[in-house]
Amino acid sequence: MSRPEVFVTRKLPQKALTMIEKECSMEINPHDRAMTRGELKEAIQGIDGLLCLLTDDIDEELLDLNPDLKVIANYAVGYDNIDVEACTQKGIPVSNTPGVLDDTTADLAWTLLMCTARRVIEADKFIRAGKYEGWGPMMFLGGDIYNKTLGIIGLGRIGTGVARRARKGFGMDVNYYDANRKKEAEKELGINYLELNDLLKKSDFISIHVPLTSATEKMIGEKEFKIMKESAYLVNTARGAVIDEKALLQALRDGEIAGAGLDVYEDEPKLTPGLAGQDNVVLLPHIGSASIETRTKMATMAAKNLLAGLKGEKMPNIINPEIL
Repeated sequence: MSRPEVFVTRKLPQKALTMIEKECSMEINPHDRAMTRGELKEAIQGIDGLLCLLTDDIDEELLDLNPDLKVIANYAVGYDNIDVEACTQKGIPVSNTPGVLDDTTADLAWTLLMCTARRVIEADKFIRAGKYEGWGPMMFLGGDIYNKTLGIIGLGRIGTGVARRARKGFGMDVNYYDANRKKEAEKELGINYLELNDLLKKSDFISIHVPLTSATEKMIGEKEFKIMKESAYLVNTARGAVIDEKALLQALRDGEIAGAGLDVYEDEPKLTPGLAGQDNVVLLPHIGSASIETRTKMATMAAKNLLAGLKGEKMPNIINPEIL
């Protein structure tokens, strides 16, 4: 029997590629960048399985180019880059990589929170530029974190991890907003549920952990920034489009909030013009899951999903099980 034809849209940790190569004929995007639309159109034709990334827009137009596609494995927790409904209609199982990156991303959210509040990046740039001439009592004054109030928007696995670090490590009061109340987490961690506007009003720090949906797109905009404290800091490691980036820029410029830390962007990888010039925002290139251990686990999980789907088995992390 011929080996299944597989395309991988970006080079992944070798352990996962070796797993695929043992059972499939594999081709990999040769470029160290996201594929162009034209490249994706060419790559999807004639293959049995696709292992794609969040940066790949897999829509119905693309799927129509290969009616024989058997499986899609997404190397990400989120899957808003894939038209899952169209895949379901075409009988194509789709999978993601949940759970494995929760703690790593929660750590990164805390990294952003601390760097933003304590003005770490500004201070680093200052000393590298040769401007440091000695300690001063008013130099780079930031905000304390311990015993402050943290508001978490979206209490899934990552949000819960952030809450646990806040409660156990920093003695913070923690409130959360979620579409569904998590009463077990409330009892376990000693945290409180609030409606969104109340959370925004009371929080010294706000960390976003919701998926991108029609309900969450631009859920933090001009109106919400006016509700926040002028001393508040906003962190986003979820999806960029949850925040109206132009409104964020204006809030940073006008002092409506004290600062922000971003790992994701509304029109990623592009930034809203002017955002990069703001000293009171820390900007990272979507590295929430970027540890060697986590990225390797994500890749092997995606590979296992892909191989199971190609064999006609249930994918361990299938998103649309109704097709089975």
